[in-house]
Amino acid sequence: MDKQPPLSLVFPPDLSDEAAYEITEFLQTLSLAFEQHYFDQIRRHLQAIRSQRNDFIDPPWNDDDNDERSF
Repeated sequence: MDKQPPLSLVFPPDLSDEAAYEITEFLQTLSLAFEQHYFDQIRRHLQAIRSQRNDFIDPPWNDDDNDERSF
């Protein structure tokens, strides 16, 4: 089984400041375009994750045993 190298090994150590900046600009633009294109799918997935998490959480403000509050 081939193991992927850690990301730090993928990046060249001698990258110029200008190249680092240009790559960052490209990646941010690509990320934004990806999010805009797949916004509905990403949103649906996040909503599904949140609803699954909510099934495991018992919020304290919904606890009927704590109706009398002491401040």
